[in-house]
Amino acid sequence: MIVNIGFVGVGEMAEHHIKKIQNISHAKVTSIYDLNQSRSKEIANKYGALSYESVEQMLDSKQVDALYICTPPFTRDNSIEELAASKGIHLLAEKPLGLELTSVRRREKVILESGIIHSSGYCLRYLDIVQRAKGYLETKQIDLIMARRLGGIPPLTWWNKIELSGGQLVEQSTHQLDLIRYLAGDFQEVHAIHEQRSIHKADPQATAYDVGTVSFVLKSGTVGNITSTCLAKYVGSNTVEFYGEDFYLKIDGMTLHIVDNEQDVTLTSQDDFYLLQAQTFIEAIRQKNQDLVLCSYSEAAVTLEVTLAANESAILGHTVRLD
Repeated sequence: MIVNIGFVGVGEMAEHHIKKIQNISHAKVTSIYDLNQSRSKEIANKYGALSYESVEQMLDSKQVDALYICTPPFTRDNSIEELAASKGIHLLAEKPLGLELTSVRRREKVILESGIIHSSGYCLRYLDIVQRAKGYLETKQIDLIMARRLGGIPPLTWWNKIELSGGQLVEQSTHQLDLIRYLAGDFQEVHAIHEQRSIHKADPQATAYDVGTVSFVLKSGTVGNITSTCLAKYVGSNTVEFYGEDFYLKIDGMTLHIVDNEQDVTLTSQDDFYLLQAQTFIEAIRQKNQDLVLCSYSEAAVTLEVTLAANESAILGHTVRLD
């Protein structure tokens, strides 16, 4: 069975996904749609697909078994997911799923009722070191979590507008927050501080914060913090650390470090997590087995809920509790 795949939105990240799919023998990119029709035709010609003038035209073509949605977060409040689900077309939606939780939950309901296979863009879950960490932490009491996402400002004009991107936690540090959820459990409450310090030097019209920190409590009682900045020109960090009375575990990019009374080990992954994510999604479709997917649309909706709650906390200036 060959899975025919369509793409809505073909920016840099979408093309990265397309390149990975070229390495999967039982998958084929057949259909492309982008609001920028010039870009849509360029990518379609480059990868031997057809370019369409509308999403509806593409989804009615009978050439799409599965759909990647790779559009920016501010464009997501539409009916693409519902339309695809109503036609039995499987979905992989890049993160974040949107900027308004009510709309995301509405789309989730339609997706779940349709019975299609659904996935999301939280690709780090597929790393072998993350699976190793998950197995190790299942028997541990985690007392403290410290996470960081430090880097520069992405070259995207919409990214600097919080009303379009949601800010760094929603759009970028969400990967680290999702790892925390995946490895340590769900959030109970968050308290965030977001500030603008220097971003106006790069973009006088910026509305997004450039430094932020979120303190949190998980439902297990674990306490933690996740700190983000897009001002770190000279050093980057994508780190999550877990502390317990009898262990220390750190995921730092592609490296896992575990220390306890019996071991002090460092493992470096060689996995291509984007390829693993694509392979798993396509195999789930072929086997009709949603359980193969490590981060469903519903899981991504919960991660989004936490990041949006943190934004709310930063605006209100007090702790926000999650249901």
